[in-house]
Amino acid sequence: MASTADAVLAFIVAAAIAWLLVPYAERLAHRLGAIDMPKERGLHDTPMPRLSGLAIFAAIEVAGWIFLPADGETRSILIGAAAIALVGVLDDVRGLPALPKLLGQVGAALIPVLGGVHPEVLTLPFVGGFELGWVTYPLTVIGIVAVVNVINFIDGVDGLAAGVCTIAAIALAVIALSLDRNAAGVLAALTAGGALGFLRHGFPPASSFMGDTGSNLLGYLLATAAVQGALKTNAVVALVLPLVVLAVPILDTGFVVAKRLKYRQPIYQADRWHFHHRMANIGFSQRRTLAYLYGWTLVMAGLALALRFIPYSDDRGDFDALWTTVVVICGMLALAASVYLVYVLEILKLRRFGRVDPQTGEVGVVDPETGEFEAILPDEKGISDRL
Repeated sequence: MASTADAVLAFIVAAAIAWLLVPYAERLAHRLGAIDMPKERGLHDTPMPRLSGLAIFAAIEVAGWIFLPADGETRSILIGAAAIALVGVLDDVRGLPALPKLLGQVGAALIPVLGGVHPEVLTLPFVGGFELGWVTYPLTVIGIVAVVNVINFIDGVDGLAAGVCTIAAIALAVIALSLDRNAAGVLAALTAGGALGFLRHGFPPASSFMGDTGSNLLGYLLATAAVQGALKTNAVVALVLPLVVLAVPILDTGFVVAKRLKYRQPIYQADRWHFHHRMANIGFSQRRTLAYLYGWTLVMAGLALALRFIPYSDDRGDFDALWTTVVVICGMLALAASVYLVYVLEILKLRRFGRVDPQTGEVGVVDPETGEFEAILPDEKGISDRL
């Protein structure tokens, strides 16, 4: 049976394999023509190989077959990992339209779900547990596909997806192991290791991209680890913990999707409305962007761990005043960090808002989507309302 020691060893082995294999994946990308060329919405100005997710895939498969229990769930998860990685490779090499890509993700997600990776009972605060029945299958598939695309959406700046996934996977591993879901803990740990091993090459200035091969795979693994480690337990807070851990990519996707719906654009259409694009528009370097978003992810992961380990409740509706106060303080700190980041990212102002140009001293407005400054004449109608 898997143990904490297995989780630590799986993390180390996966990190080492990914680290060593990324250069070989880069060479393969050049041979296959899987090169990400500079484009208007991108944040890189040189051609980059984008198949380094294959190194993460190799790390996951090797560490998984060694350290995970030899049972049906493990086989289904690792076979599903191969399927989701294949979808990513096809997209990175050939470029898949949105519908075939989505169908491929659904097919890959079905493999672990049919293999037993789904909750039987859902436990909600103040409601209790209830049987899900056949609904558990489509709900779990939808959840896995959603996380796959949430991680894929944030993979737009060197090291962002890999770093966020490393932090989230470590938090999920700790939570799963504490709930005696050791197999899920090992799965999350080797996911963190694979992501961290790639990050050695993916941190700016990066030598390559993980591509959809890597981002789809990491999202799939985080989702299956969350289902195995938290959602399949009877803990009341289990439903909340994965959402808190993955809050940053979920919020990023939520804002982007809302923006696209607002302007009646297809949800799958690429744009420059992600958090990292907004930071680039207001002058952040890639490393400063990573520092802010890594920090935000760490704060949310810390909140999830606080909810898991601080004994504020006896799970029967009785709350300890002191420890509940501590949890509330942790929640307020996380909320304050989130509000601050939302302010820095200029998300609250969805269109334009006033600013003084530091170069000229002119009063004007800045468009968050383009970063362009437009001076406003002093007598322009409505200036006081726009600043």
